[in-house]
Amino acid sequence: MLFNSIHFLFFFPIVVLAYFIIPQKFRYLWLLLASYYFYMSWNPKYMLLIAASTVVTWGSGLLIAGCAGKPGGKAFPISKKWCMAGCFGFNLGILFFFKYYGFASANVKALLRWGGVETLGMPVFDVVLPVGISFYTFQALGYVTDVYRKEILPEKNLLRYALFISFFPQLVAGPIERSKNLMQQMKEPHYFDPDRVKDGLLLMGWGFFEKLVIADRIAILVTDVYSHYTDYTGLQIGVATILFAFQIYCDFSGYSDIAIGAARIMGFNLMKNFKSPYFATTVSGFWRNWHISLTTWFRDYVYIPLGGNRCGKWKKYRNIMVTFLVSGLWHGASWNYVVWGGLNGLYQVVGDFTMPFRKKAAELLKVRTGCWSYRFFQGVVTFALVDFAWLFFRANGFMAAVRMMRHGLGKLGVSSMIDPQRLMGVNTLGMEEKDFYVMLLGLAMLMAVDHYKRKVDIKKALAKQNLAFRWLVYYGVIFTVLIFGIYGPGYDASSFIYFQF
Repeated sequence: MLFNSIHFLFFFPIVVLAYFIIPQKFRYLWLLLASYYFYMSWNPKYMLLIAASTVVTWGSGLLIAGCAGKPGGKAFPISKKWCMAGCFGFNLGILFFFKYYGFASANVKALLRWGGVETLGMPVFDVVLPVGISFYTFQALGYVTDVYRKEILPEKNLLRYALFISFFPQLVAGPIERSKNLMQQMKEPHYFDPDRVKDGLLLMGWGFFEKLVIADRIAILVTDVYSHYTDYTGLQIGVATILFAFQIYCDFSGYSDIAIGAARIMGFNLMKNFKSPYFATTVSGFWRNWHISLTTWFRDYVYIPLGGNRCGKWKKYRNIMVTFLVSGLWHGASWNYVVWGGLNGLYQVVGDFTMPFRKKAAELLKVRTGCWSYRFFQGVVTFALVDFAWLFFRANGFMAAVRMMRHGLGKLGVSSMIDPQRLMGVNTLGMEEKDFYVMLLGLAMLMAVDHYKRKVDIKKALAKQNLAFRWLVYYGVIFTVLIFGIYGPGYDASSFIYFQF
C-alpha cells in the first residue's frame, strides 16, 4: 500500500480511529493486524518472510539472553555466538537469495569465463524482491545485536515484538528504528492529543508536498533524460543529475516525514531521518544528516565493530571504505551502487587525509575560513561531489553511467548557454514549461524551509503566530498538494524510490 494512494486515504483514518477506541491493552494487537494488512497489500505470500524473520530473531534474542544468563562455564560464550551466527545466517541468507543471488551468480559466471573456465548451468530463480526486506531485516538484526551486547532485555511477548518489526508507518522504507526507542514506546499507554495530531498531520502534509509536488514532478524530467541521454547534451545531463539529487531527497525525506507524522498521530516518536543534508559543508557532514537511521546503523553495527577510528589512521580509512562499500551494496545488487558507496567513502578518506595540508594552505594564503563565503564555497564543493556520485546511483547500471559521462563530455552543449531557453531545457527535457516553473518554486520553498529549520523549530515558531496565519499555512500546504501534485491516468503512481531497497 502506497502512502500516496486512495487505499491509504481510507486505511489510515480507520486505523487511527479504532486505535483510540480500543482498550489500551489490546491496541498493539490492532496495530499488528493493521501492519500485516498494510504489508500484504503488495503481495500476501511475502508475509511469510517477515513472519519467519520475526520468529527467528525473537527466539534468538531469548536464546542469547538465556545463554548469557548461565553461570560461569566455558561453553556458554560459544553457545551465545552460535545463536547469533545462526540468526544472522538465516536472515542474511533470505536477503541474499531474494536480492543478491542473481547479481552474485552473474558475476561468478563472468569471472569464470574470464579465467577460461567453462561454467555449468547455475539455477535461475524468477523472484520479485519483497518490499522493504532490507529495512525490516536490518531492524531485526539490530535488535538481536542489542540483546547480544546486553544493551536491552529480550522482548518476551512475540506479538509485541512482531509489531516492532512490522509497524506499518516505517515498515517498508524506514526510518530503521532501534529497539531501545520504539520497543519501549509500544509498552506505554497513548492518549488522544489534539496538538500532537495536528503536528503529525502537518508533517504528513509537508511529506506529501515533497513527494507529489516536487519529487514526482522532477522524476518526469530525470527519467526522460536518463532513458534517452544520447538525445541530450552534457549540460542537460548535468542539469538532470542536479535535479535528481533533489528528487531522491524529496522522495525519501517525504516518505520519512509521512511515516514520522503518521506515527506521531498515534503517540509514537520515530527518529528523525534527515536534517537539511544539502547544507552540509563536508561529505561526512552530509552523511551525518542523510538517511540518519541507516547511517547510524552502519556506524554502530559495522564501522565501530571493525574498530572505528580507534585503531590508527590507515585502519580507520579501511573501516570507512568497507562501511560505505557495504552500504552501497545494501542499496542495490549492482556495481553502480557499489561504486556510488565507494565514491562517498573515498571522498571522506581523501578529505581526512588532506585536511592538514588544506589547513596549512589556508594559513599561508590567509584565507578566512570562518566567513560565510568560505562556508558557501565548501557547501558548493560538497554538493558537487555528492551529486556526481548520484549519477552512478541513478544510472541503469555501471556501464550506463560510464557511457553517459562519455557522451556528456563529447557533447557538452556549452553553446546552449547563449540561449537561456535552451540552457533551461524547458521544452526539451520532457517537461512542460508550467511544470518546470512549479518545480522551481517548490525547490525554492524546500530550500527556504530547510535553511530555516536549521536554526529554529518551525513547529514552535508557527505555533507563536496568529491563528489566521497558521491556518493560511495549513490550507496552503493542503491545496498546493491537491492542485499541483502529480496525479491522473497519465502518471504512473510508482513506489517511493527507496521501496526497491
